[in-house]
Amino acid sequence: MNSTAPSTQPVTPPPPPEQDSLYAVRQKVYVRAVTGLFANWRWALVWITQILFYGLPWLSWNGRQAVLLHLVERKFYIFGWVFWPQDVFFLAILLIISAYSLFFFTAIAGRLWCGYACPQTVYTEIFMWVEQKIEGDRNKRMKLDKSPMSPRKFAIKAAKYGSWAAISIWTGFTFVSYFSPLSDLLRSVQTLSFGPWELFWILFYGGFTYLFAGVMREQVCKYMCPYARFQSVMFDPDTLVITYDEARGEPRGARKKGVEPKSVSKGDCVDCGICVQVCPTGIDIRDGLQYECIGCAACIDACDQVMDKMEYPRGLIRYSTENAIKKGWGTKEVVAHVFRPRTLIYGFVLVVLSLAFVWGLASREPLRVDVMRDRSSLAREVEGGMIENVYELQIMNMTEQPRTFVFGARGIDGIAIEGDKRLQVDAAGMRSVTLKVRAPYDPDKVGATEVFFEVYPEDKPSLKLSEKTTFLFPR
Repeated sequence: MNSTAPSTQPVTPPPPPEQDSLYAVRQKVYVRAVTGLFANWRWALVWITQILFYGLPWLSWNGRQAVLLHLVERKFYIFGWVFWPQDVFFLAILLIISAYSLFFFTAIAGRLWCGYACPQTVYTEIFMWVEQKIEGDRNKRMKLDKSPMSPRKFAIKAAKYGSWAAISIWTGFTFVSYFSPLSDLLRSVQTLSFGPWELFWILFYGGFTYLFAGVMREQVCKYMCPYARFQSVMFDPDTLVITYDEARGEPRGARKKGVEPKSVSKGDCVDCGICVQVCPTGIDIRDGLQYECIGCAACIDACDQVMDKMEYPRGLIRYSTENAIKKGWGTKEVVAHVFRPRTLIYGFVLVVLSLAFVWGLASREPLRVDVMRDRSSLAREVEGGMIENVYELQIMNMTEQPRTFVFGARGIDGIAIEGDKRLQVDAAGMRSVTLKVRAPYDPDKVGATEVFFEVYPEDKPSLKLSEKTTFLFPR
């Protein structure tokens, strides 16, 4: 009987099947610096927003910080206004106005907010400027990153990261100064005695500024920002977006300066790739509208410079609309379609809300009164056949000057408040007082009877405020 001996050769296992990665490997974007009209607009917004952000906490108003959202006191100071938790209505209206502003401007010209005023864009622009000043232009940065570590490279990287960290910490400190008085924070710096929540939020906000603007950059806009995902529902064919004129630019190809494109069977695009190099998210606008495009218009500035050098007309990449590109519209037709039903409705709602907000601030009462019945003390009969009810009256002085308030009661014949009928309240302060209110017994008014407390400043009786409550007559 024949038998086959087992093979002594090792068996090589088959290679594992190739699997697609669920996540694309990040390719670092080395952004090329660009100058031009839209770059100037971006830097103008950087200066305006940062002067406001870093400067407002240092402004004084009536002996206090001009803008302070004081969490401990539960009062918001904004120049001459003082807002209390009860004023949350104004915050709600302000948020609605912000939302409609976003809808309005997005429907008109796409991601203007993202490209020019979003904090992610602003701080990324600042961090890239620091990076360029320390490491050099795009080619030098790429060369530096590819080179091995050396004392020179370490010093350059340490200077860059240290500068980023300083900006981030100062940003976090400024952010916290809107919620805790700047004067207290400066004393804490001198004594190194920060409160736990203050130190946490300085490091938290500063750390995320460093992470988002210095490390993640375009990934925040591409993968984390929800606006990038739902912006398309606010676009329509008449929305101004950054557009590559394919009919004019194709086919692409290199050629010498001044060569007529048609003479070499080419379009105006010389395929230099500079529009890609200046893009902060690393996309190619020539591939069409993409959700990664933040509308910063850096590619427009770059392309216009190339067109100038080639002696071609500007506008190969420009702000335009889908309909304008398809139908060959000029500037006049594009502008005429900006004011369409959609934008007119958004604009109308925005104007109405803004006027209501301004009217609400202008007509806001300078005091607020809350009346609460003392639940531990029931209605009782006292001397002289009078019925006594006890209330707690809470008066909020909404102005920034101390005031004396006078109060009284009405609604029942003979009703009167026992004791002092005046109360001194500090500027932007609140005080409570317990009041004993008496009225003659009336058998026809057994149970709850409606009465009113009237409160007004002693120096301005015309600002009288009435607050309704009930007076109980025992059976």
